[in-house]
Amino acid sequence: MKQCSTILLLFFFTTLTAQEQEKTNGFFYKPSFAFTLTTNDNYTIANNENENIFNPNGLFVNNTVGYQFDLRSSIGLNVEYNHYLDQNLNFLPVYLDFAYNIFDFDVVFVRGGFGKLVDLGTDFEHGTMYKVGIGYRAFDDHFKNSWLIGLDFSRKRFGFRQSEKLSSVAIFLEFMLL
Repeated sequence: MKQCSTILLLFFFTTLTAQEQEKTNGFFYKPSFAFTLTTNDNYTIANNENENIFNPNGLFVNNTVGYQFDLRSSIGLNVEYNHYLDQNLNFLPVYLDFAYNIFDFDVVFVRGGFGKLVDLGTDFEHGTMYKVGIGYRAFDDHFKNSWLIGLDFSRKRFGFRQSEKLSSVAIFLEFMLL
């Protein structure tokens, strides 16, 4: 009886310590928010109207479901809503992306993605898009969840025969749940 209780106690402590180990791979969910800035044409250095030199132009909300292979690489399926204020344009990109940490010991990453702009009627443009970016990833204590911040360059082609193009650089903030 004593041996059985010792084995059970050992098993219990093994499972507790296994739960606290680093989680380096598995499925993840990542919500994110991003925005682009444009220069304000009405801004002057000696303005008295409290104008800002930069104004927001694009607002992006993204949801990603993906798989992290290890601490360095991951792939994700993204569904994103983009709204550009000045142009009054709406996009719904659905795309795959791949992210890779540049160095094994570092938290700087690069990523890229390609996908379609889904046609949801007259209010949404349809076409193709690609995205490349660079960012910084801050892990929690167990290398499980993390905050990501960085810059993304995206190029959207839409309209008649995809003849219209829209390029933007966005500042993003994401939270990754692994």
